[in-house]
Amino acid sequence: MSDPAAPAPRPSLFSRELLLRVVSALVMAPLAVAVAYYGDWPFAIFWGLAGIIILREWTELVAPGERRSILAIGILAIILGAGLADSGRFVGGVLVVLIGPLAGAVFAPAGRRGWMITGMAYAGALVIATIILRSDANYGLAAIILLFAVVWATDIAAYFAGRLIGGPKVLPAVSPKKTWSGAIGGLLAAVGAAAAVVYFFALPDPRGVLAMAVLLSVVSQAGDFFESALKRRFNVKDASQLIPGHGGLLDRLDGFVPAVIVAALIGLLRSHFEAPGAGLVVW
Repeated sequence: MSDPAAPAPRPSLFSRELLLRVVSALVMAPLAVAVAYYGDWPFAIFWGLAGIIILREWTELVAPGERRSILAIGILAIILGAGLADSGRFVGGVLVVLIGPLAGAVFAPAGRRGWMITGMAYAGALVIATIILRSDANYGLAAIILLFAVVWATDIAAYFAGRLIGGPKVLPAVSPKKTWSGAIGGLLAAVGAAAAVVYFFALPDPRGVLAMAVLLSVVSQAGDFFESALKRRFNVKDASQLIPGHGGLLDRLDGFVPAVIVAALIGLLRSHFEAPGAGLVVW
């Protein structure tokens, strides 16, 4: 008979789920980097499709019986917003993804309208924010690669640190597996990954970029908790089964979405639409 006072066994470091996550990452990460490197319309199409998939998964979670009308309006808003942003009409793109959710919410069930407005804005903001950051001819690529590096390093290091070290949980009621050791490990890894980006792109002042890495790592982890809370609210384990080992795209990009939105806002506040990438990575 097991001792009820004994500590719970530490989760296994290596598992079938981890193998699936690694294989999926080996496919998705190079594709995301290649598209970011090329930029232009392939980048807009890539992230436009990502936004549409996230909107579909979100809608399936919160209003599964009313999908068609909501999805039609949301998809139209994403396509139009992405097209406007890709052609340099950034203000128009932003307005479209702000107005679209209000129109789509008309078709949502009365008790779910707030959720649908949030979901449509969430998916649309992902698309517009990534396109705006990448639009900077001089520093757009560096800004996107910095985001990839910070979010991916945070996610990977938090996974391994949490399982190797364990310890107190951050918010067990929302996400029972996430520990403070994982959160700190992810933060430290994000700073290290940002330092590598500074070196690779020869960015002029590393201090500002490393400060951004700390902020974006925290925002990324907060996004992870937000998505966990969303799934608990609607009693599902994964947003979909699209990606082996990861669930849906909503699960995979839970940290990236808030991080890229915050990054784009910082870039715009510092350098406006003329050079948003520089506003994030040049200090």
